[in-house]
Amino acid sequence: MLAQLIVSGVAVGCVYALIALGMTILFRSTTIVNFCHGEFFMLGAFAVLVPLQTLGWGYGWSLLFSLCLLFAVGMAVERGLMRPLQHAPHISLAMMTVALSYLFKGIARFFYGREVVALPPLMAGDPVFFGDVVLAPQDMLIMGVVLVVVAASFVFFQRTELGKVVEAASETPRGASLSGINVPLLRNLMWGAGAAMGALAGILIAPNTLVYPDMGGHMLVRGFAAMTLGGFGSLPGAVVGGITLGVVENLAGGYVSSALVEITAYVVIIIVLLIRPQGLLGNWRRDRG
Repeated sequence: MLAQLIVSGVAVGCVYALIALGMTILFRSTTIVNFCHGEFFMLGAFAVLVPLQTLGWGYGWSLLFSLCLLFAVGMAVERGLMRPLQHAPHISLAMMTVALSYLFKGIARFFYGREVVALPPLMAGDPVFFGDVVLAPQDMLIMGVVLVVVAASFVFFQRTELGKVVEAASETPRGASLSGINVPLLRNLMWGAGAAMGALAGILIAPNTLVYPDMGGHMLVRGFAAMTLGGFGSLPGAVVGGITLGVVENLAGGYVSSALVEITAYVVIIIVLLIRPQGLLGNWRRDRG
């Protein structure tokens, strides 16, 4: 039972890691904490569901449409709503993302109400047995995709000139602009990438959780918990935090009570902030006296 709970927790934790990774990439490149990232997650799932059910598209085209659409939505949000506030206090930027969260959720409710819709798995087939551990093909796909995305993110920020430019532009935007770097364009692209990454997480987990307008709120909390646990701004921390959270949730639900699954993320946030505010892999920064 222990091995099964851990493996299942890793599969769910990979989705949390992907959500946290998208939020971390945006935070590293723009210093903005995005409270509407959960709605990018939700819209990504709906953007696959609608073409599948109403237009008769195949899964491949629907998935490509969803990722491209959310990339465009992320860019539009940055260009039309966030950029005009670039010189405003951070609280104004945060409140804008909160408002967007409710707006996107309201749009989804307008068309679907509180209806819960099933999304077919991306990878169907019989479960795979590893001794006493059972893995569904969808869970194996989730872990494989997340591994590829994580590796690509690390290579981008650590090994490519563009990744280093993005980080430099986030730390000293004025200096980057004076050096000829198009900082607004970089921020625009990072918003698009973050939204697409949120959509990918929604697409991967939707066959297991079903699709409904409020699905993003639950995942947003888990993404924040993963970032808090791993360390804000840390790419390795986002991955470690997400997988650790998934395993802890499964173990708490399996050995103590299933009711603990819903509150584990909140408990993790409280404990980490009290004991190690910088997270497992984050750097300590004291901004308040």
